Amino acid sequence: MVTSPEFYILLALRDRPSHGYEILKAVQAGSLGKIRMGPATLYTTLRRLLDADHIVEVDGPAHEDARRRYYKLSARGRSALDQELGRMEEALRLARRRPAAARP
Repeated sequence: MVTSPEFYILLALRDRPSHGYEILKAVQAGSLGKIRMGPATLYTTLRRLLDADHIVEVDGPAHEDARRRYYKLSARGRSALDQELGRMEEALRLARRRPAAARP
């Protein structure tokens, strides 16, 4: 299981590599503004994901600023994201099947 910030970062990297600022914007948009990270939180979380081999650092486009670091999902990160999405889907299925509690 991954934390909420980790989940939204993995989700942001699902389709293509991105650099830090793009990831920040994608996390905020993907969480409908509920997850807001500053640079320190972002880079600490990226470091944890790198250490866990969920993401890898890659070269950015040639026309980009060479100081920008780009990240993409690793196979292990894609698997972690898929597992988390599956867990969420199962929880939603269970919640929908369960009758609502009677209100007093």
